[in-house]
Amino acid sequence: MTARDEQKQATRLAILASASSLLRSNGIHATSIAQVMKGAGLTVGGFYAHFDSKEALFLQVMRQSMRSSWTRLLLQPRDAQADPLRAFIERYLSPPHRDAEAEGCPLPMAAAEVIREGEPYRAVLADELGFLAESLGALLGGAPQERRRALGLVALLYGALTLSRAVRGTPLSAELLDAARAFAAEGLLAPPRPRRRA
Repeated sequence: MTARDEQKQATRLAILASASSLLRSNGIHATSIAQVMKGAGLTVGGFYAHFDSKEALFLQVMRQSMRSSWTRLLLQPRDAQADPLRAFIERYLSPPHRDAEAEGCPLPMAAAEVIREGEPYRAVLADELGFLAESLGALLGGAPQERRRALGLVALLYGALTLSRAVRGTPLSAELLDAARAFAAEGLLAPPRPRRRA
């Protein structure tokens, strides 16, 4: 790779990092290309050497930011004796993750934006939620029926984190995280009950 190629790659990564931070704090609609480029320390004129449009940029940012956030939480170093699913839930529903909006899970902001913007963001969000459900389903045992439990867990995690961020600074914020962790431990992490025969 030439020095010019390395510089172009570094510039592209700076644009993606700026857009990723702005996605989490401002959302797609309220973020302009000028703000993205300013956050990257660049001028607006250089944007189109890297991306065809704001939409192309944010499609990539949504995909990368969600995948990297969830993978980081899933693979963070942990005690070898700890249950990996329980450890993931503890990390996701923790005050430090709630407060790390610039680096944490972008789903609370991204989901609201997808409702507003629709396609093609909806398809990307569906793919990434599918990836997370698949990853959590594997931790639940990997059987095909675990997908339903995994999707329920995704909804619980998202809802608890979103509400906790919305009321941050009040006692209810920590209560929501605690309640969701307890609910997951008592219900979703417990083995599924066999169905009664009629």
